[in-house]
Amino acid sequence: MSKELPQTVHSQSWIIQSWASLIISLSAMTIGIIYLPVNSWIKGYLGMGLAFTVGSTVSISKTVRDQHEADRLVARVDEARVEKLLNEHHPLR
Repeated sequence: MSKELPQTVHSQSWIIQSWASLIISLSAMTIGIIYLPVNSWIKGYLGMGLAFTVGSTVSISKTVRDQHEADRLVARVDEARVEKLLNEHHPLR
């Protein structure tokens, strides 16, 4: 009576699109900051902002993924515990 939780499998096209999107957006922002007609300290400030934004995005996506995987594990443990309890106290045995 054990059922497997579905595994999320990403297609190759989705992975390529995700990486291409990240590379294009970072390149466009970097080029835009470099050619912006302002002082270099403003460019540095914008570059740091871009770097922290990318770092925060990676960090939060990893945190959300880890939390989701932990919740799935807890759900599987709870399901196994309930199944064991039901098997031990089966009324027809």
